[in-house]
Amino acid sequence: MTAQRLALAIAAIGTLASTPAWALFGDDEARRQVSELRTQTNERLETQGRAQLDLANQIEALKSEVARLRGQVETLTYELETTKKRQQDFYIDLDERLRKIEPASAATTAGTPAAAGGKPAADGAPGGTASKPADPAAEANAYEAALNQFKAGKYKEAAAAFDTFVKTHPNSDLAPSAQYWLGNSYYGQRDCKKAIEAQKLVVSRWGDHPKAPDAMLNMSTCQQELGDAKAARQTMEMLVSKYPGSAAAATASQRLKKK
Repeated sequence: MTAQRLALAIAAIGTLASTPAWALFGDDEARRQVSELRTQTNERLETQGRAQLDLANQIEALKSEVARLRGQVETLTYELETTKKRQQDFYIDLDERLRKIEPASAATTAGTPAAAGGKPAADGAPGGTASKPADPAAEANAYEAALNQFKAGKYKEAAAAFDTFVKTHPNSDLAPSAQYWLGNSYYGQRDCKKAIEAQKLVVSRWGDHPKAPDAMLNMSTCQQELGDAKAARQTMEMLVSKYPGSAAAATASQRLKKK
């Protein structure tokens, strides 16, 4: 009898062990746990859904911002190129007007009566030897050829031509303008260091020439592009002080106010 009871007890234990955990509870308890589990799952899914939606919205916002900034960059690039083109056209036009005056001045100088005795003046040549007479027409043609290279965007060729002109005709009335455009030709090649050196020579050697203020303004632009904001500011301040009535000084003043 004892053995039979023991067998029944073992069988009952085995039945309990093989019964699922939820079956040990009543139907109400099981339904409550299932409901809580469902609620937790739904909340988790809703949280994940909101997070994904927020992320998608952020991605769309970033895409819109990138598109907006790209549009601004394209617009500013276009405006910058347009401004540079207008400035270049303005300076070329101004240069052409000055050039019409300068050759006439050179011709007048060349036609001045010689020194007493009918002999040409030495013009500073060693030993009193007269220098070779200038040929205004040849100078004008050489200058025009170099300027045409610049107009065509052939900045390397223009730089070589203007450099040759300045070295060949250092005392020409067109030499200051040639030196100025030499600097611009270097700038067209994105060689700001050479551009600055070329424009410095315009200011130091021909400080009274109409292109000297523009040369200083170009220097400040190059210094700014090279990351030397301090030097750029000093150049603009010097420009305003030295050439207060020039258009270049007015531009420099506006730039200084924005800094």
